[in-house]
Amino acid sequence: MGILIQEMTIEDYQDVRNLWEQTEGIETADTDSREGLSRFLERNPGLSFVARDGENIVGVVLCGHDGRRGYIDQLAVRKSYRRQGIGRSLVSRCVYNLMRIGIRKWHLFVFEDNEEAIKFWNKLGWAKRVELVTMSRDYANEGNI
Repeated sequence: MGILIQEMTIEDYQDVRNLWEQTEGIETADTDSREGLSRFLERNPGLSFVARDGENIVGVVLCGHDGRRGYIDQLAVRKSYRRQGIGRSLVSRCVYNLMRIGIRKWHLFVFEDNEEAIKFWNKLGWAKRVELVTMSRDYANEGNI
């Protein structure tokens, strides 16, 4: 039957969450809740995908944009399915659909100690941007201000 790439829906949530939690180098947060993911998918239709082997989700990628730049996030492929082109296919689908809507610059985030992911992205032609610093604020974990 082979691997089938499909648009992600909220019905995929629990299987996707399980895959993320079983994948080294992926961290989940409060924003990865069912409600948070539902908002993300509604705001970015047709950009996030799952890879299926029959009924089993073996790969996933989130993709969105801010109107100018695209963002790829939470790419995960089940370890036993790696090195079969699934990750590359998921990313290609994201990039193709971003280009269709006029988004031609993309970013992603990788934990600096995730050497396997960095090698993967380098093979796909992505480059590390050392001149940038990521700054974040997590209001949910600040308590009442």
